[in-house]
Amino acid sequence: MRSFVRVLLGLALVFAGTSHLTFARQDFRAQVPDSLPLDTDTTVLASGVAEIGLGSALVLAARRRRFVGTVVALFFVAVFPGNIAQWLNRRDAFGLDSDEKRIARLFGQPLLVAAALWSTRGAPRRRS
Repeated sequence: MRSFVRVLLGLALVFAGTSHLTFARQDFRAQVPDSLPLDTDTTVLASGVAEIGLGSALVLAARRRRFVGTVVALFFVAVFPGNIAQWLNRRDAFGLDSDEKRIARLFGQPLLVAAALWSTRGAPRRRS
């Protein structure tokens, strides 16, 4: 089950990252906090590339799964202010067109963090 969740999360990240660079680029701009001292479009593109890389690593990493899971979890924590900014600024994107929907989304982020950590931790290996 852990492997299934890990691969599913990895594929979701690759899809999301690809959408940053293509069809959902404008929607992702709605999540970039105004206080971020970087160009909004550059931030969207860079985070998309990061998501593609992290998602690929989740799917392909064999030996460093725990490390990759930790990095992915930290990434989810790092982008959380964007979700908060979307809610605080009442920006519609991704079908989140009400305060209720935008705040409900905030509760999904800890689940992503937990999935990244849980899916990359398995039974400890026995040393021979």
